[in-house]
Parts: sequence; C-alpha cells; structure tokens
Amino acid sequence: MYVCFYGIQDINLYFLSFYHRYYSSVISVMFEFLEYSLEHQLPNFSECWWDHWIIDVLLCNGGGTIIGIYTLRWLSLKEYNWRGLWTIPTYRGKIKRIIAQFSPHGWIEFQWNPLSSFERWIALLCIITAFLLTELNTFYLKFVLWIPPEHILNPIRLLFILLWGAVGLRETFQLLDDPACEQLGRQSWVMVAIVVTELLICLKFGWNTITKPLPKHIAVWWVVGCCLLVGYTVIKFYLLKPNKIPRPEKEIVRPGTRPGTPNHQPKLIKAD
Repeated sequence: MYVCFYGIQDINLYFLSFYHRYYSSVISVMFEFLEYSLEHQLPNFSECWWDHWIIDVLLCNGGGTIIGIYTLRWLSLKEYNWRGLWTIPTYRGKIKRIIAQFSPHGWIEFQWNPLSSFERWIALLCIITAFLLTELNTFYLKFVLWIPPEHILNPIRLLFILLWGAVGLRETFQLLDDPACEQLGRQSWVMVAIVVTELLICLKFGWNTITKPLPKHIAVWWVVGCCLLVGYTVIKFYLLKPNKIPRPEKEIVRPGTRPGTPNHQPKLIKAD
C-alpha cells in the first residue's frame, strides 16, 4: 500500500510539472520498459507482469495522472488575486493568504505542439529523457547508497525535484515559444546540474552494477526502437517537409499615378 501511494504521488507530481497527460503516460510506459531492461542490475525491478502493467501503470500512474488532471483544472479555474497580508481584515482571510503563498503566482496553459517543428520535437525528446533519467536516479541512488524505500529523504527529494523541475520546464517552454527569449533559464541549468550530479554519484558508487551488459535480446529491441525513432524523425521533418511555401502577393503601381491619389488603383498580381 505504501509503494502504491508513493507511486501515485510520484506520477502526480511529475504530471503537475509536465502539464500534459499524454506525455506523462509516455513517461510511465517507457519507465516500465526500462524496468524490464534493467532488472538484471536492480533486483527490485524484477516484478510480475501484473505488477508492471496493472499496479504500476493503471493504478499508481493512472491514478496519479487523474489526480493531476483535476488538480490542474482546479488551479486553472482559481482566481489569482494577490493581496498584501496586512490588508486582509479577517484572521481567516490571513490564514488562507498564507496557505495560498505556496500556490502558483498565475496560470499559463502549455501547448507543447512537438510536431510543429524539428526543434520542438528534439526538445521534447530531451525532456522525456531527462524525466526518465531522474526516475532511474531515484532507484539507483537508493540501491548504491543503501537508502531504505521508506526513508524520509525519498519524498523530500521528490518534492524538491517537483519545485525545480516545474520552474525549469516553464523556462524551457518560454525558450521554445518566446522569440525574445534567447537562452535557457537559470533554474533549468540547476535542474540539469542536479540530474547529472546524481548520475555521477550512481556511476561512482555503483559502477559494477551499472556496467553489467544488457542481455542480447534487450539490446536488440532498444536498437530497433532507436532506429524507428530516428527514421520517423527524418521522414517527418525532412522527407515530408513542404518545399513550396506560398509567397506573398506584390503590389504593382501603374505608371503616372501616385499612391494615395484618387486615380491610384493598385493592381495585385501573384509573384512568379
């Protein structure tokens, strides 16, 4: 029961960071494939099929996604009116204002549109990879550092990952969607540094575990999957990319007339 509750809260927090149910589901399913692939390294990845797909994917991850959906709906309908604490006349209002301090400052809908451009597609793949690596770090850190699953450090780490990850994703989205933004934000770099540091810790203290080679049939399936992904990317963004883009119409002014005069009747023709 504790593991199921922890899994629900885990995927719920990741959903709140990512703001998208489909991509959260992709991360959930992909992590189950990673568990299948790495069960020869970590013993707790060796689970029954119903544990992978019924308890983990449907109950824990599916339940966390549903909780995340309703949480986001509540946050999107909430009225954000930040008043000073001492301008609120009642004690009840002051207490509600203090609690609201830990809620978002405002609400912005994320429209990732990964297939709209090659850059957004690559960015989304990198984000999903970072999510999966962060999740793998959770299990490898517990294994190589001998941290029990019920230890208080696990939910505390998850909470900080949520806080930093949400801000980092917001900055990443702004970089992709705002032409005036030219560089990645500081919190995004902080999050990248944390994930990389955790990975280096796992490599340092669990080198003998991580370097165990993949079984041949598992490696073949991952190579096939990567080739399909690369092939889809090339076909979608290069082979099927439109070559002829409609050019704008040009305005041709007749000789002997000036723009703005009553006799001026511009003729619009399409460019060759």
